[in-house]
Amino acid sequence: MPEGPSILLMKENLLPFVGNTVTEASGNAKFDKEPLIGQALHEVRTFGKQTYLVFDNMAVRIHLLMFGSYSIDEQTKPDKSLRLSLHFETRSMYFYTCSVKSVDLEFLSSIDWEADIMSDDWNPEKAKKKLKSKPEMMVCDALMDQDIFSGVGNIIKNEVLFRIGVQPESLIGKLPAKKLKELIAEARNYSFDFLEWKREFVLKKHWQVHTRKICPKCGGKLVKKQTGLGKRRSFYCEKDQKLY
Repeated sequence: MPEGPSILLMKENLLPFVGNTVTEASGNAKFDKEPLIGQALHEVRTFGKQTYLVFDNMAVRIHLLMFGSYSIDEQTKPDKSLRLSLHFETRSMYFYTCSVKSVDLEFLSSIDWEADIMSDDWNPEKAKKKLKSKPEMMVCDALMDQDIFSGVGNIIKNEVLFRIGVQPESLIGKLPAKKLKELIAEARNYSFDFLEWKREFVLKKHWQVHTRKICPKCGGKLVKKQTGLGKRRSFYCEKDQKLY
């Protein structure tokens, strides 16, 4: 599933459409697309792993899920995979194998934009308050909780926990204050590192533990284990990451 930084890159590719008017809308997403025709695209907003195309009197939410993708100006996948295509005066955008829904503009005001790890509105103090309210939660689950760290995915989770030296099954309530602060700070820091590496096509070269077998610090064998309530893959070093 694409993580927050990848969604920001998608936003960058969609921004040239802002100010243009929809001339045609189609696809097999289950909502009426006719109202989109004649509407101008006013804004492209992202919230974690979600993208919102904001029009005159409605918005379209796009979530790429596990296998979703998009293309610009050319349809690159078959109609059965095409959830939504939007044609403007001179250009087009296409979204495949993803979740596409229409939402009221009022819905946008209900979103906690301060939870978006890569947003200028990101509020670390609010994240800290949310974390402290869940002392029994494992840190691996906390990082993947989109209500706390919107945009964080499995890659960011594994790399952040290695950076701060914390095992994924540690409990939030047992983390020292310093480690809790590091958890919050590095979730954002690594996300922006991820963005730059992704933009330069060198992301995988910078992975320290994700999908790796040997610890880059001690040379020992990394543990690969499904952890937390979500049973997502974790890669960690038992020597260099402490269990709290």
